[in-house]
Amino acid sequence: MHDIRIGTLVEGRHAVQVLPQILPHGFESFSLTFWQTTGDTDLAETGRRVRDIVEASGARISCLEIFGNPLTGEGDDADTLASWERLIDHAHLFGTDLVGGFTGRLPGVPLDASLPRYAQVFGELSRRAADQGVRLCFENCAMDGNWQAGEWNIAHGPAAWEAMWDALPADNIGLEWEPCHQMVGLIDPLPQLRKWAHKVFHVHGKDATIAWDVIRESGIHSPRPYVWHRTPGFGDTNWTDVISILRQSGYSGDLNIEGFHDPVYRGELEMTGQVHALNYLKECRGGAFVPNPLIGEPAAAGPV
Repeated sequence: MHDIRIGTLVEGRHAVQVLPQILPHGFESFSLTFWQTTGDTDLAETGRRVRDIVEASGARISCLEIFGNPLTGEGDDADTLASWERLIDHAHLFGTDLVGGFTGRLPGVPLDASLPRYAQVFGELSRRAADQGVRLCFENCAMDGNWQAGEWNIAHGPAAWEAMWDALPADNIGLEWEPCHQMVGLIDPLPQLRKWAHKVFHVHGKDATIAWDVIRESGIHSPRPYVWHRTPGFGDTNWTDVISILRQSGYSGDLNIEGFHDPVYRGELEMTGQVHALNYLKECRGGAFVPNPLIGEPAAAGPV
């Protein structure tokens, strides 16, 4: 009925406990996330139990996500690459064909110095994924990096995307896009989305509020914050436009709220904010589905 489902992100290791508690709020899809490693999570058993939970409600798993640096294989990221492989191999058990996360990055060097290692690692991962009908997508989060240096991710803006597609042409690699990270960089997200919607495989529901008065008075390098990550419905983005652009481009994936960032609706107000965002985004999608009238035999021709 809905070509774009509205859902939320849930930590993969807690999914079996959390999903039954939040499904009654009306979430239609879920992304399951892991930080740097899938750890000791039994993905086969978790996939079976999660799929039973969500399919009974009509919801679905949109994406499995692993956020770490798969290019270095060092320290806390030593298991990140193997975790990408595990999630690709187990995606079908969760009922999804999508695995997302960060590209990783070679620390302390310009972005383009990471491209050969990126092409090597994700060339192998994309082939592994293609063999199983799985697609890969990268969140557009700079993680405080820029073109000159960073620790986590190269897929944070259009210039980087162009370089990535040139370094590794692969139809099953795309973007996990959200407006928030672009707004943090003072990019207008809507013209960007119009241009790049064909490469968007998944959308995170995270917004931002930009304090233009602070920028005009103090710039972006003062101690004063000039932007805040927000839950959709509390930030600056016109999500009706976002959903319209996605639909016009033929997007039929999901839009999943990324919570736990809003400076106001957090702590004991976290789910209050998320459920508000869920209902707000459903309205931006067009509200409750209304079927069109059935058309029978045409009436006799009359005056025109």
